[in-house]
Amino acid sequence: MKLLKFGGTSLANAKKFLCVADIIEKNKNHEQVAIVLSAPAKITNYLVNIIENNININQALEQIELSEKICIEIIKNIKKIQSNFLYEETKKIIKTEFNQLQNIIYNFASLKKYPENIQAIIMSRGEILSIEIMKNILISRFHQVTIINPVENIISKGSFLNSKVDINASKKCISKINIKNDNIILMAGFIAGNNKGELVILGRNGSDYSAAILACCLNSKLCEIWTDVDGVFTADPRKIFNTFLLKSISYEEAMELSYFGAKVLHPRTIEPLKDFNIPCIIKNTSNIKSKGTLICQKNNSNENMLKSVTNIDDIAMFIVSGDLIKQNNNLISKILDILKKENINIILITQSSSKNNFNFCILEKDTKRTMILLNQLYELELKEKLLNNINIIRNLSILSIIGFNIFQKSNLTSKIFSSLGKSKINVLAISQGSSKYSISVVIKKKNILQSMQTIHDELFYNKTIINVFLIGIGGVGKSLINQILKQKKFLENKNIEIKIRTIANSKKILFLNNCIDLKHWEKYFKESKEKFNLEILNKSLKNNCFLNSVVIDCTSDENLSKQYVNFISKGLHVIASNKKANTSSLEYYNKIRNTALKENKKFLYETNVGAGLPVIQTLQNLFHTGDNLICFKGILSGSLSFIFGKLEENILLSDATKQAKDLGFTEPNPCDDLSGIDVARKLLILAREVGYEIELKDIEIEPILPEHFKKYHNTEEFLYKLKEMDAIFIERVKKAKNSGKVLRFVGTIEKGGKCSVKIEEINSNNPLYKVKNGENALTFYTNYYQPIPLVLRGYGAGNNVTASGVFSDLLRIIL
Repeated sequence: MKLLKFGGTSLANAKKFLCVADIIEKNKNHEQVAIVLSAPAKITNYLVNIIENNININQALEQIELSEKICIEIIKNIKKIQSNFLYEETKKIIKTEFNQLQNIIYNFASLKKYPENIQAIIMSRGEILSIEIMKNILISRFHQVTIINPVENIISKGSFLNSKVDINASKKCISKINIKNDNIILMAGFIAGNNKGELVILGRNGSDYSAAILACCLNSKLCEIWTDVDGVFTADPRKIFNTFLLKSISYEEAMELSYFGAKVLHPRTIEPLKDFNIPCIIKNTSNIKSKGTLICQKNNSNENMLKSVTNIDDIAMFIVSGDLIKQNNNLISKILDILKKENINIILITQSSSKNNFNFCILEKDTKRTMILLNQLYELELKEKLLNNINIIRNLSILSIIGFNIFQKSNLTSKIFSSLGKSKINVLAISQGSSKYSISVVIKKKNILQSMQTIHDELFYNKTIINVFLIGIGGVGKSLINQILKQKKFLENKNIEIKIRTIANSKKILFLNNCIDLKHWEKYFKESKEKFNLEILNKSLKNNCFLNSVVIDCTSDENLSKQYVNFISKGLHVIASNKKANTSSLEYYNKIRNTALKENKKFLYETNVGAGLPVIQTLQNLFHTGDNLICFKGILSGSLSFIFGKLEENILLSDATKQAKDLGFTEPNPCDDLSGIDVARKLLILAREVGYEIELKDIEIEPILPEHFKKYHNTEEFLYKLKEMDAIFIERVKKAKNSGKVLRFVGTIEKGGKCSVKIEEINSNNPLYKVKNGENALTFYTNYYQPIPLVLRGYGAGNNVTASGVFSDLLRIIL
């Protein structure tokens, strides 16, 4: 005998009802099956709404009408697919049930609140109709069906709305039913009967509880709970990335998970299964091939003792303190007893080592009631100052790590605190030792997703993840994505995973998830309808819950560069190929660094000078070890390196500039390169790196072109007008050549911080003499490097080398 239970999402429409019927038939081919059904999705919500919201009669009738429409729509569509379905008979039953509900509404409309027995009748209609629909589907398929009436056979004690089943009494009743071996057994979940034969319901997760009870009563060898998820995961996959399905967990682990907020099974469901040693499998009707998660006796000791991370939100923590706690051993137990009598659930308890401080956590909705009870209980003690005023901290969450013999896991607590510490998340309380199956921490609710993601990655994911928010997908941005894809195998071998969460340009933004393959990002980006602006970007970053998160700016956007302090304050690292931040005011330059230091985040910008050349890091390493700059000279523009190299090959300035543009060395309008401002910006960055507090206006720029060339914004017009300068540069090149020299556009930093950018004649002994074809060369004369300077030379332009520099910065995030 096998028992199968199907939840409301598995019965949401006609196709799902028929899918459930297929699963039932497939299982029946191997053994007898018993089926427990919930109400079709949404129906119970409509019916509960009538009761809980105290709505008027017209609104109540509207909810009934909506529920009836759902049921009629389901059977209509079943008839279309399964032509011999008993449509008219089923429709008649549905109409009868909802007519009865309408009569109940009319009869009790004058009351402000429905009696509990009537509430139970109203709320249980969906389950009864699920059984009628499934019965007629199976009969239409020529199966014999036995329906177990839960009111008569599932005997319970307690209130009408939250009864507990007497398994032994129920087992006796069911054993008297004559059930043929080839019959399919059907029973409505959520419903039972009291000793007077009145309908009662079984409270939260009542249908799952019904399934467990019936499995015990029928001596089933297995209980399958069919729902809308593949099983139990290491965390909620709808909230947390990188989760994976658990093959099995023990009864105790399942109960602990449920107690601390996981939507697995209610502890009431697990207890009878544990008592009768009936294994339970959680399966997915939308993914039948998934093997699900087995809940059974203690797992194989070879399995990972850690199982899952879960949470409960909307928690309030009460802080009771004072000398009386230390003096009176009964005080805490009195608090626990009175709250238990009032059905207020204490989820977690901690006590300070000094024993004069006692904290407990409850659901926030019970806060007011609890405070009234405590003030009444200890009115005198509070008045006499034997107890301090009771404090409440609201808007909290409890995060729990679940597993068998969890305290045998070495360094587990230190890993939890370390990972939360890296994310700057404070722990208000910790509970460990009360159970060998869990460790729980209390934190602010606003931090719960980030905390869960951080701890989950630390404990369950053996890779270091870098989470990337990429802005700018021109040549550099695209090359970066391609390099990340190309290096995937290398990164895997290093246990590193780069997750690109967002890709954006100035027009639109794409939010990536686990369903989007990065290989096809351009297709998804093209299809994205989400427009880009800083407000949308900041909103997505505000909700960021990942450790090692980094914004990469591959644009030249000044407004975006002004957001770096904001990004870092939100807990993200920043990598910028954009030079605007480092060349803005000295005040903002320092503010970025001070914020990064305060937040313990990295601001990296290796490609600001020399593209992929290791300039910035090399310079920082030198000066961190006490070196000082004497003098610097460098060719800092790949485009101008190319152009001036071509001049000595007797190529005209206008032609050399056009060649550089065609090769992608220049800005869209080459006038920007020839203005010298880009070189000045790079020189400013270097000067600031070595400690000079200067502004861009302090750099002397000897322009390559006369001032009037700045008015030519059209590229073609500019290149045409540039021919006017060809003759002048022919003469300058000739003059230099006659002296055994070449022309180079050089940036200079002198001792004291004087900076200049100009065309210089360079002789053959100078390290800059042979630099051309898009190369950069930087010569540093320092206390350590003299009279022979430190020279860095290589390509200083191009998408691939710049992307390589950004990629290198990206890997430094985790170093």
